Amino acid sequence: MTMHAVLRQWQARLRRRAIVDLLRWLPLSLVATVFLASRFASAAVLAAAVAVACAILLLLLVRAWRMVDARMAVRRLDAQSGAVEDSADLLLASAGDLAPLQALQRERVLARLHAQALPEIARTPLPRFVWPLGGVLCVLVLASFFLSAADTNTQRTNAPQQPGTPVDTQTVIRAARLDIEAPAYTGLPPRSASALEAAAAEGSILRWRIHFEPDPGQAKLVFLDGREVALIRGKDGWQAEITLSQSSLYRIVVGAASTLAEDRQYRLDAIIDQIPEIKVIAPEKTLTQLDAGQRQWSLDFEVADDYGVADAQLAITLAQGSGEQVTVSEHSKRLRAEAGDDPRHRRYRHHLDLAASGFAEGDDLIVRLLVSDNRQPQANQARSASYILRWPADPGSDDAGIDGIVQKVLPAYFRSQRQIIIDTEALIVERPRLDDERFLARSDTIGVDQKILRLRYGQFLGEEFESGGQRTHAPDEDHGDAPTQQDALSGDHDHETVEQPAAGFGKEADILAEFGHTHDHAEAATLLDPETRKILKAALAEMWQAELHLRQGEPGKALPYENRALDLIKQVQQSTRIYLARVGLELPPVDESRRLSGERSGLRDRPGVLADSVMDRKLISNVYQQLADGNSSDLDALAAWLRAPSTTLPDTLGVLGAVDELQRRPDCGECRRRLLDQLWSLLPVPAAAARSRIAPDASGRRYLELLQQEAVP
Repeated sequence: MTMHAVLRQWQARLRRRAIVDLLRWLPLSLVATVFLASRFASAAVLAAAVAVACAILLLLLVRAWRMVDARMAVRRLDAQSGAVEDSADLLLASAGDLAPLQALQRERVLARLHAQALPEIARTPLPRFVWPLGGVLCVLVLASFFLSAADTNTQRTNAPQQPGTPVDTQTVIRAARLDIEAPAYTGLPPRSASALEAAAAEGSILRWRIHFEPDPGQAKLVFLDGREVALIRGKDGWQAEITLSQSSLYRIVVGAASTLAEDRQYRLDAIIDQIPEIKVIAPEKTLTQLDAGQRQWSLDFEVADDYGVADAQLAITLAQGSGEQVTVSEHSKRLRAEAGDDPRHRRYRHHLDLAASGFAEGDDLIVRLLVSDNRQPQANQARSASYILRWPADPGSDDAGIDGIVQKVLPAYFRSQRQIIIDTEALIVERPRLDDERFLARSDTIGVDQKILRLRYGQFLGEEFESGGQRTHAPDEDHGDAPTQQDALSGDHDHETVEQPAAGFGKEADILAEFGHTHDHAEAATLLDPETRKILKAALAEMWQAELHLRQGEPGKALPYENRALDLIKQVQQSTRIYLARVGLELPPVDESRRLSGERSGLRDRPGVLADSVMDRKLISNVYQQLADGNSSDLDALAAWLRAPSTTLPDTLGVLGAVDELQRRPDCGECRRRLLDQLWSLLPVPAAAARSRIAPDASGRRYLELLQQEAVP
C-alpha cells in the first residue's frame, strides 16, 4: 500500500497525540500502585507491583501505536478536514493506479491540503475527578510514610523503662543464607539457599550465615529433639555448622535481652539414601528346568539406585546329592556392567557355564544377585530373590530318607483316569447290545466316577471338595459291569464291594475326614509350582467336559476330552516332587567374647521386641479428646512418644511441630485447631458394627399394629 507524504505526516501526528494522552495517566497510576503496595505488602511485593504496572503501561503504548494505522488516519482526516471532501482514501494509492476522475479528485485534495495547514488534533480531556483523586492519593502516601517513620522512632526511643530493667528490643533477621554441602559419594554440587528450611541428602553439612539487627549479643539454634547449636559471631554474620543425620525441626533463639520478631519453626528434611532396586529380566521364573542340550544359563539383571551402583556380585550355590548325602557349595562372582551405562542405572548380563560349575544330573543351581551402592561410610545392600536351575534326576532314583526335602504330591488315586477311558471305550463297543435305559445308566455311572476324580484333583488346587455319603450300587442286574467310585479311586476294576468303615466316635481326624474339607490346605494347595498348577487346571477343564457328555449319555463325545485329560495328567506326574530350599539359615554371627560371661548389656527380652501399637493409638485418642474438650495435659507424653526413634507416622515432624507450637502458646486457638487436624488422620478406625434399629415414632407404631392385625386371620 502506497501512502502519500501528507497522509503519513497526519498518521504520525495521530500516534504522538495518542501516546501523549496515555502518558497523562502515568503519574496517577504509579501513585495508586505505590500506595496500595506500601500499605498492604512488603518491599519485594512493592517492587514487583511497580514492575507489573510498568509492563502493563508498555503494552498499552504499543497497542496505541499499532491502532493508528492507515485506515484510521484516513477516517480521522475525513472527519476533521472538510477540504478533502471524504476523499482521503485516494492518498493511499499512486496517481497511475487511479481512474482519470479519481486522479483529478486526488490532485484537488492535495492542492487544498498544501494551501491549507493540516487541522489541529483535539486533545482528549481527562475526567473531572482525576486530578482531585490523584491529589488525595499523593497526600495519603506521604502521610503513611511519615507516620510509619514516627512510629518506629517512638518504639525505639520513647519506650518506658525502669531502673535496672533490661531493654526489650525486637531483633529481626536482615539476611540469611544456608549453605548445603552434600556427601561426596552423591555427586551433588554444593548449593545455597536464602531460606532457613531445606531438604538435603542424609549426611550433608549445613552452614548458617545469619545477620541480625540489632546485634542480639548471643544466639543459638534449638532443635526440638533437645540439641542446641550455638551461633558464633564472625565476619560474615552469625555462623553455625552441623551434619544432617535425620529430619528435625529447629528455631532460632537470641539473647535474653531481646526477642526475635519472627519466632517460628524451621524444618530440615534428610533425604534417605534408598536401597538399590533390582529387576530380574532373565530368567523369567524362579524355578527353571534344564533343557536338553543346554550348556549355559543366561542371566540378565537391571539395577537402579538414586546415587549410583558401586558393586554387583552373583552368589552361586550348588546343591548336589540326594537323601542325607546332600552337599552344598557356595561361591561368588563379581559382575561387570555394560559399557556406557549411567551409574544410577546399570545392566548386568552373564552367561553361566554349567559344565565349569560342576552341574550334573539331579543337582540344583541357585543364584542370587547381591548389589551395593556408593553410600559412605556403610553401603546399602540389596539382594534379589533366589533363582533355581534344576536338572531333573532319574525317575527311578530312590527318594527314601529325604522326606524333609522332597514332598510327594501325587497319591495313587491320581492314576485312575486311564480306567475311565477303558470303561468309556467298552461302553461304546457294547452300545448296540444295550437298551437305552441301561446304556444311559452305565454312562451316568462313568460320569459320576469322572466327577469324583475331578473333585479329588481339585483339592490340590484349593477347591472345595463335595463331601458326603459314598455312592452305592444295588446288587441288581442294572449295575452289571459298571465300575464303582471305589474302583475309580483305587485304579482297579475288579467290581468287588468295598465296605467303608464307620467313623470313630470322638476322633478328631475322623470328624474332619467326614465333615470337613481341605480348601486352601497348606499341604494341598501351596506345594505346586505355577506351571504344574496351570497344567492341572487344564486337566480339570477337560474332565468337566467329559463329565458333561457322560452324564448326558454321549460317551463318544466324552472320549476325546478324557484322552486329553490323561495326557495332561501324565505331564503332572512328571513333576512328582517339590524340592524345598536346600540352603542353610543365615543366622547372625555369635559373639565369642561374651560366651559364658553372664554379660547382658544390650540384650532385650523377647516380649519387648514388638511395639504395642494399641497403646500408641490410645494415647492419640486421649490427646485428641482432651484437646477437643479444651484441655492439653497429655501433650508432654505425646511429644515424648513422637521423639522416640521407633515412632513411624506419615508426617512425624509436622505433628511434633504442632505440639511444640501449642505448648509454647497455650492460648492460641489456631494452634489448637492445627494440631487437631494433624491428629484426626491418626485416630484409630472404629470396628465395623451393625447400627441399632431406630425406634419407630407414633405413626410408625400405628403402622406396625395395623400390619399385625391384618396378619391375624
